[in-house]
Amino acid sequence: MISTYFDKFLSALALATIAVGSTCTLAQSTEGQAYPSRSVTVIVPFPPGGGTDIGARLVAQKLSQKWGQSVVVENRGGAAGLLGADAVAKAKPDGYTLLVGNVGTQSVNPALYAKMPYNPDTAFEPITMIAELPLVLLVTPSLPYRSVQEVIAAAKAEPGKISYASSGAGGAPHLAAEILKSSAGIDLLHVPYKGGGPAVADLMAGHVNLLFATVLEGSGAVRSGKLRGLAVSSATRSLALPELPTVAESGIPGFDTGSWIGMLAPAGTAKTIVQKIAADIRGVLSQDDTRDVLIKQGATPLIMTTEQFTARINLDRKRYGEVIKASGIKVD
Repeated sequence: MISTYFDKFLSALALATIAVGSTCTLAQSTEGQAYPSRSVTVIVPFPPGGGTDIGARLVAQKLSQKWGQSVVVENRGGAAGLLGADAVAKAKPDGYTLLVGNVGTQSVNPALYAKMPYNPDTAFEPITMIAELPLVLLVTPSLPYRSVQEVIAAAKAEPGKISYASSGAGGAPHLAAEILKSSAGIDLLHVPYKGGGPAVADLMAGHVNLLFATVLEGSGAVRSGKLRGLAVSSATRSLALPELPTVAESGIPGFDTGSWIGMLAPAGTAKTIVQKIAADIRGVLSQDDTRDVLIKQGATPLIMTTEQFTARINLDRKRYGEVIKASGIKVD
């Protein structure tokens, strides 16, 4: 009799275990499908108005329409993107707090900062690239420079007198200017800002002389005549500013640099959620109206797998780490 009861107990326990396991498997398989069931916050680790912010807001708007849920963009600028990135790194990994980072936050900062508030190797789950952001060299219209070569000539005549702004020490615009300095053998005065928006605003006001900014944030000012574009930093001309030569065409052979933006989640976010967000962003980027808006503003939409995006982050970390080391760039 005892043996019979024990056998029944074991059978019941086995059935319960199978049921629990099946429930967990079902929950895991439907977790991504149910997402999102409420508002999603996308943190941009820079002030409003910069290239990362503009691209993030367009994608957030499209995702909100696709998901039927609010996708709120929150700007948390400061420390070259470290503050906003840290907020996401420490957020609950449930897919409801995401990061739109760029080449600076994900590839440059780990090579630039000896200490970071999070481990850049393990803090995030890369989701997918959104777009590449070529840079454009801008000057205030009150200055006489109309080409890269005229800037170089003026800088050689008065070393250290010409100032250039950047979105922050070690960011893509700063590195582009440093590469220009070393390639042309000139000395320029660096004036860092807390984001591309404030840097563009001060350039318009004439407080600084030059700025490498993303075409996304600079093309409107060029078209309106508020700023003068001299050249773009990419290997090929920008579709948004086709009249401008590349820096390479302007006498600096091999010059090719820029930025990009992409979506990331806190480490530990379920793979089903990461895959859903990635697939939905790729769907958004495939829409003609989304692509047209990004291209007109100077961005190049890029559809990547999560694995390809991760590889790009790592490649650029190595590439710009070498530039930082060679240039002796340090943060205050």
